[in-house]
Amino acid sequence: MSGTRVAALATMASVWLAVAAASLAENWPQFRGPTGQGHSRESDLPVRWGGPERLNVLWEAPLVGQGHASPIVWGERVFVCTVHWPAEVQKRETVMPEHHVLCYDARDGKLVWDAKVPAGPWLRSDFRSGPGGGYAAPTPATDGKRVYVAFGSAVLAALDFEGKLVWRRELTPASFDVTVGSSPVLCGSNVILLCAMAQRKDSHLAAFEAAGGEVAWRTPMPETAFGHSTPLLIRVNGKDQLIAVASGAAASSHACQSFDPADGKRLWWCRGAGDVASAVFGGGLVYFDSGRGGKGVAVDAGGSGEVTATHVRWNGPSLPQSLASPLIVGPHVYRLRGNASLECWKLADGSVVWSQKLEGLSSTWASPVADAKGRIYVATAGKSYVLQAGAEPRVLAVNDLGDGNHPSPAVSNGRIFLVGAKSVWCVGNPKP
Repeated sequence: MSGTRVAALATMASVWLAVAAASLAENWPQFRGPTGQGHSRESDLPVRWGGPERLNVLWEAPLVGQGHASPIVWGERVFVCTVHWPAEVQKRETVMPEHHVLCYDARDGKLVWDAKVPAGPWLRSDFRSGPGGGYAAPTPATDGKRVYVAFGSAVLAALDFEGKLVWRRELTPASFDVTVGSSPVLCGSNVILLCAMAQRKDSHLAAFEAAGGEVAWRTPMPETAFGHSTPLLIRVNGKDQLIAVASGAAASSHACQSFDPADGKRLWWCRGAGDVASAVFGGGLVYFDSGRGGKGVAVDAGGSGEVTATHVRWNGPSLPQSLASPLIVGPHVYRLRGNASLECWKLADGSVVWSQKLEGLSSTWASPVADAKGRIYVATAGKSYVLQAGAEPRVLAVNDLGDGNHPSPAVSNGRIFLVGAKSVWCVGNPKP
């Protein structure tokens, strides 16, 4: 074979590999990614980063404001929500902060634009989550054309990719126990938001038309009083279901509820403890817990009506407070506990497989993600761990960027995006 022929084949192979790699690269369009459960199809993510040598740090950019919202990524755009008090404001408890939506270039961290969204009506001094965190806790969502954002002041809005406000809706009546903590979820042509109110009669799940913000449907949830979890879209027996978990009255008789995303009709409900952690789905089972203690529940998603007595397959152990959401990888459920340990349970029956202490972990609020190789990233911009999923605990790396905060990571195109207390970070393996 001639040298020219070999070179041509090598070039074709390189192009094919590049195309194959690009096909596995994905956007991270909402809280916990494309599936809403922390799963990534990518396999070329870095395992180690940070330290004095700033290993695999591709860029660091200043964070304008503060907040606990996780980043999302579409193409080469990174979106983050924050709040900010002007320097002249002395008593923040009585002054609504500015609401910001930030857009960064995913390639170099350059701030592309910084847009302000007029605040909603809900002013609360006690958010129990650090300065400003409660106002900017919900993670944005995007369909590649617009960015949909919710803020703790009870406002939902849409912006285009140039930062222009397209529409804005106040969430009324506003009577939240603390604030809006649920993140918006895109479903078809609608934006879904869980609005759990301290006044249970006002609690509801709502769908807003993505085009203009009009209410498409609104389902009352009078059994619900507190819920910061994010709804999860699943498919069961060829039909879509929208899973929402929240706490309420009567021993949380409706802690986990399933709805038809087309019209908001309630399909089934189950007793348990629902609150902050979002549900996960695998093997036909929905697993949920509150994130604030209490036992977890695994329920078969194929029922209708009240299913506690008929479809609950197992109850998990009581958990110390951890606001992170669980993760399913293969036959196992992984749950971060409030004492900074990661537990592995069998999805089939809830039996404990192993528990691994994560010494010095910066946050037990950030939800873990898993890549295509089964590597679990318990990651923030502070001290983080990477473990290998499986029947035995195996720590692959311990990393630290020294900028601890609570947002969950976003993954896109071989890169991990992290929001710290002061900066937005991008880590990835160097390209050849």
